Amino acid sequence: MINNVVLVGRLTKDPDLRYTANGTGVATFTLAVNRNFTNQDGNREADFINCVIWRKSAETLANYARKGTLLGVTGRIQTRNYENQQGQRVYVTEVVAEGFQLLESRNTNEQRQNDDTRQKTNDNSSDSDPFSGSSIDISDDDLPFQGGC
Repeated sequence: MINNVVLVGRLTKDPDLRYTANGTGVATFTLAVNRNFTNQDGNREADFINCVIWRKSAETLANYARKGTLLGVTGRIQTRNYENQQGQRVYVTEVVAEGFQLLESRNTNEQRQNDDTRQKTNDNSSDSDPFSGSSIDISDDDLPFQGGC
């Protein structure tokens, strides 16, 4: 029987690293994985896939990956269930990651997040000057036209 999963997506938030009672690291995270097609409106939808990773790999992931990081994950699908505090049976399906790969440099990820933050800031201010914060040094000699009429 085969139970293999390969995912490429972006972290929706920073991984949540915790430790079991005996000190084993476990990190949970969610990957946003784009679908291969667009919907009727022409927009690309995504699936949000819950994942868990254990031991040293969990600690490494938590140390190096942040919200928005492009991540490759290999693992298997696992289902489990438990009874919550209200006495209801809860069913969980998740990917148990056996390995991961950072698919972009930390600098690329940080630059993209800075660009996203800058774009959101510009989108939120309706009366902002699109040229604010940018200046160009041009001497009169560089201009293609000079003098008056």
